[in-house]
Amino acid sequence: MDKIFRVPSLQALQALIHVADSSSFTEAARQLHLTQSAISRQVQQLEEHYGVALFDRTSRKVALTEQGRDVYAVACEALNGLRALAQRLSPAPVDRPFRIRIFVSLAVRWLLPRLSSFYALNPALCLSIETVSGEVVDTSGDCDAYVLYLRDGLDGRPLTVLFDEYLVPVCAPKLGDGQLPPRSLKALGEHALIHGSTARHEWNLWLQAHQEGPERSYKHLMFNLDDLALDAAARGLGVAMSDQVLAHDALARGDLIVPFGAPLKTGGVYALWLRDSGVAHPACKAVLQWFEAQLERTRQANSEWHDLGVTRSAP
Repeated sequence: MDKIFRVPSLQALQALIHVADSSSFTEAARQLHLTQSAISRQVQQLEEHYGVALFDRTSRKVALTEQGRDVYAVACEALNGLRALAQRLSPAPVDRPFRIRIFVSLAVRWLLPRLSSFYALNPALCLSIETVSGEVVDTSGDCDAYVLYLRDGLDGRPLTVLFDEYLVPVCAPKLGDGQLPPRSLKALGEHALIHGSTARHEWNLWLQAHQEGPERSYKHLMFNLDDLALDAAARGLGVAMSDQVLAHDALARGDLIVPFGAPLKTGGVYALWLRDSGVAHPACKAVLQWFEAQLERTRQANSEWHDLGVTRSAP
């Protein structure tokens, strides 16, 4: 009789996938709602099972070894197959909402004002919107689709690109105490820089691209949400650095302007990642088509405004 094949733990394979995707044991633990030590034990079990190291832990960023990449590929295929099987055997009811997890600022600033058009086109479909306030969208859970921000561009997952990140400085037409908006980098020093996170990443990136080192002395006003940063800018509290898509509607209304400077393409990208449940959902095609149409309109408007200088304040 053939020797019984010992199958590795599915939970351990899932842990390996999350660690590899996030390059972090800590982040994988958060996504799976486990302790970091539990994730480490599961990966260690896999390494003992196969007798090889699956992660290179000597670098600053956790990375798969060559053998780890082999296990990762098979683990993804196996778990995706099991998800697809579950979907075939227990299909979602036709009237189940299509569940989307998205950054709260993107939902408030861009998605929410446009949802009525989705329902006008698709009256029989229903969306369930789940928002996150952190800098990373947790891809665990049972949502059908996740809107992700990828700072370094697309990775190996099957993703639908929504839009590239273009950063622009934005402020109110008149700032606090009736001050005029800054017209140059030199004048920027007279106003507070408003941040949507404590990392200050967006402003530092934009200043470096415009040959201004981040070490220069500025006043800073920091929030943990881009939505709050844009609201503070609209109230005249300073100059915020924002993605064009997030600022689009406020610019269209005239609540915000771009006082100077061209949009900076950072290399970051926002993308839609679909689970198997999302691909199989009856609303999937309609959701993708609607996202594409809305984003194309936004891109065209931003391009036209930049070409015509409409987003700048009056001289």
